[in-house]
Amino acid sequence: MGKEKNPRRVADNEAMAKLRMLRTSPQKLNLLAQLIRGKKVDKALTDLAFSKKRIAEDVRKCLQSAIANAENNHNLDVDELVVAEAYVGKNLVMKRGRHRARGRFGALRKPFSELTIKVRQVEEQA
Repeated sequence: MGKEKNPRRVADNEAMAKLRMLRTSPQKLNLLAQLIRGKKVDKALTDLAFSKKRIAEDVRKCLQSAIANAENNHNLDVDELVVAEAYVGKNLVMKRGRHRARGRFGALRKPFSELTIKVRQVEEQA
């Protein structure tokens, strides 16, 4: 006996990876999500490797995790994977401050965000 297996959150030809508490704003992270959305996985990895954005390395690691999940957990073919979805959500916002001139206080917001990447196996059309 034991608990029943949880149903899958994605389709049979999909796999996903989620990255939480990324120390960047969702707006900046969404630029990289738009860069890889809809591309083949190897092309997306190349684009992220040569991106000059600081957070691109973390996005690349998340994409590699989604690829590994597809290969090891769901037995999908890596050569036929496409980035089906890549979306960004807001997370914690740390509130800090800085003392300014004439007794004033300037608020600093340090946002965090989260990234979800879904890869889908698509058969090649001959």
